[in-house]
Amino acid sequence: MDTLDAFILGLVQGLAEYLPISSSGHLEIFREILGLDLSGAESLQFDVMLHVATVLSTIVVLWREFWPLVKSFFTFRFDERFYYVCKILVSCIPVGIVGLCFKDTIETFFGQELTLVGTCLCVTAALLAFSYFYRTRPAEEGLAPQGRDINFLDAFVIGCAQAVAVLPGLSRSGTTIATGITIGDKREQVAQFSFLMVIIPILGEALLDIKHIFGVEAIDAAAGVATPEVGIGAIIIGFLTSFIVGCIACKWMLAIVKKGKLVWFALYCLIVGLICIAKGYNLF
Repeated sequence: MDTLDAFILGLVQGLAEYLPISSSGHLEIFREILGLDLSGAESLQFDVMLHVATVLSTIVVLWREFWPLVKSFFTFRFDERFYYVCKILVSCIPVGIVGLCFKDTIETFFGQELTLVGTCLCVTAALLAFSYFYRTRPAEEGLAPQGRDINFLDAFVIGCAQAVAVLPGLSRSGTTIATGITIGDKREQVAQFSFLMVIIPILGEALLDIKHIFGVEAIDAAAGVATPEVGIGAIIIGFLTSFIVGCIACKWMLAIVKKGKLVWFALYCLIVGLICIAKGYNLF
């Protein structure tokens, strides 16, 4: 992977992380377009670094909301912000279990053909369409309430959606936002909660993989451990690109969710998903 490839993938990650179109799925698509041949573990490790960049962009964009939450939680104020962080921690339980118990299995889904990506994109399209017609549209027409505040049970359910969305092509933001809207939560709260709840899992995954990403395990070449195919330069370029684009996309997505326009992304995911499935079966 050269720096241009890393730049393109960083651009894709920064944009697709916040739009409900699956950043992991689009990274797989663009790896196919660029002709990059990485193992599942290497693909996943590079993706983790790009996700860390977008997590940092989330913190920057939502700093006014993020810092009071951190301050309240670590000073044990037991106020509304303290319990909000507790809800975020509850939402991290499902993805934590999946990450710890099925990490090796998850790696096998990356760096493969596009059939799985296409299928998951179609599922993402169905979720977005369902949430729009079931909750968003009736609420806009005054036929249903605008939603409730997120409670602990809602946080856990949204967390389960996030755990399932580790599959490439199944949009994390799209799945969690659609789930929150479907179970009756407020759109504005769901969007912000969706962006904040990913911070802990992604940073935790990055800490677990940091020695692999920078090749610390390759100190003893005689042991037969291969040098990583993704160089440090490529990682830095991808990281910076993903961070800058992510700052822009995060603000954009928050505005889109408030307006309830996710249905257009459902159409996009369906079209791209069908193309990926056709490509996976060598139909063109």
